[in-house]
Amino acid sequence: MSKLVIFTAPSGAGKTTIVRHLLDRFDNLAFSVSATTRARRPHEQHGRDYYFLSPEEFMQRVKNGDFLEWEEVYPGQYYGTLRQEVERLWKEGKDVIFDIDVKGAWKLKQAYPDRSLAVFVMPPSKEALLQRLRDRHTEDEESLRKRMARASAELEWAPRFDVVLVNDRLEDALQQAEQLVSEFLQRPPRPIPVADPA
Repeated sequence: MSKLVIFTAPSGAGKTTIVRHLLDRFDNLAFSVSATTRARRPHEQHGRDYYFLSPEEFMQRVKNGDFLEWEEVYPGQYYGTLRQEVERLWKEGKDVIFDIDVKGAWKLKQAYPDRSLAVFVMPPSKEALLQRLRDRHTEDEESLRKRMARASAELEWAPRFDVVLVNDRLEDALQQAEQLVSEFLQRPPRPIPVADPA
């Protein structure tokens, strides 16, 4: 039976970096691409990073019951997990990994309690989180203020998840994430290739 591996965190805590690492290390993991109404950034591709939908398309699909979970994350910006995306990957025999916001992760965990591992990635502190967001250079001060207000609320959700993984030193967090996922899937990660000595 295919499983779900759910990583959630406030924006800037490092969940995307961890998920990308795990996709490199586990052959059977496949990424669940979320749908969103937010504007596409220059480096992003439809169907790879997100399914970019207009607000009208998104709400029509909500009415059709196409989403496993969805939420208005910021005013006028909707995100959600399409049922057909998960079913497509399961048909391919894959275990599905998610990089998803906190409320969405909670809804997925409730939908599949016995088939999922839900990991909350915790920043070492709110100050560290703010600095990571600043270092991205993608937000203005007003946007940073909104993200930090949201992060404060999201951090309260941490105890509801299966595991809280503190991302202080990235190398340690990656190693812990590998171990958690390996135990849950009961499959070892792919070995890291060793360079031939010169």
